[in-house]
Amino acid sequence: MIEVISNRLKGRSAVITGGASGIGLATARRFAAEGAHVVIADLDPTAGQRAADEVGGLYVKVDVTSEEEVKNLYAITNETYGSVDISFNNAGISPADDASIIDTGIDAWRRVQEVNLTSVFYCCKYALPYMQAQGKGSIINTASFVAVMGAATSQISYSASKGGVLAMSRELGVEFARQGIRINALCPGPVNTPLLKELFAKDPEKAARRLVHVPLGRFAEPEELAAAVAFLASDDSSFITASTFLVDGGISGAYVTPE
Repeated sequence: MIEVISNRLKGRSAVITGGASGIGLATARRFAAEGAHVVIADLDPTAGQRAADEVGGLYVKVDVTSEEEVKNLYAITNETYGSVDISFNNAGISPADDASIIDTGIDAWRRVQEVNLTSVFYCCKYALPYMQAQGKGSIINTASFVAVMGAATSQISYSASKGGVLAMSRELGVEFARQGIRINALCPGPVNTPLLKELFAKDPEKAARRLVHVPLGRFAEPEELAAAVAFLASDDSSFITASTFLVDGGISGAYVTPE
């Protein structure tokens, strides 16, 4: 049973890609607690259905790299709830074979671009017509702090894909602003999710090397990102669009961190 926090999102439909785990799942819980009808879009049917059952929402199995499946996702959402009010385009990958440009092959490059960037293109492309018809809507695209910073420990395709998400979100936010549709890029710092644990759990030194650059001295929790997404989805952020919304513990503002 989801405890109600507020009714900021009451009656609104909210699509979350990658909604079965990490930031997506935390956001599904937060959206439900704020009164939204939640649609979990995920490739994993077991985890996806479990997440949907938990928040009293709908699960749709979706491969976000498939244009037809993404198009169908928004059609189902509109058919079920009568609107497409919020789209949190959050699905992403960061595979081990995406590393330095010297070592990264073209197949790894393309796969990451398809999942992290092209999927956001599809989600925006097919959510927008419903929002245009309504004259309102909020799209939140997951970029990253690496979209505004460089790292010597590179994941080249991941970084490039997130830079693309940021640029696309900014342009769409400008293009559709006067149609009542707000589009923002969420830029998380390192977050304590299964993806981050997978990346760092086997290499504590790698984790420590990143953590030292975060002024707040820790990784974010998924619930902290979910709170930011709920704010961007709600009318409390009604004058925010085309923004680079950094939730990064201060990492992008740091020159020297506290000892």
